[in-house]
Amino acid sequence: MLTFYMMIFLTMFFMGGLGFIFNRKHLLSMLLSLEYMVLSLFCLMVMYLLFFGYQLFFNMMFLTFSVCEGALGLSILVSLIRTHGNDYFQSFNILQC
Repeated sequence: MLTFYMMIFLTMFFMGGLGFIFNRKHLLSMLLSLEYMVLSLFCLMVMYLLFFGYQLFFNMMFLTFSVCEGALGLSILVSLIRTHGNDYFQSFNILQC
């Protein structure tokens, strides 16, 4: 049963990766697919650590870092929208930011 759940979470991770690759037009959709990948990794880690009987302290650290990563991504998104007016990748040059 554990391998079934691991396969589901790995499939979720790869679907998030495919969403990240194919939705390169908007920054918000890329950030959402990255958060989906982080959520699937978190669920996979919880299942793995519960199966082997480890403590879940590492999951709290992972969750803290993923929240910080999400807040940083949203702050970058807000600053890009304020300076450029939209979140299209084609409307701004990376070297000018």
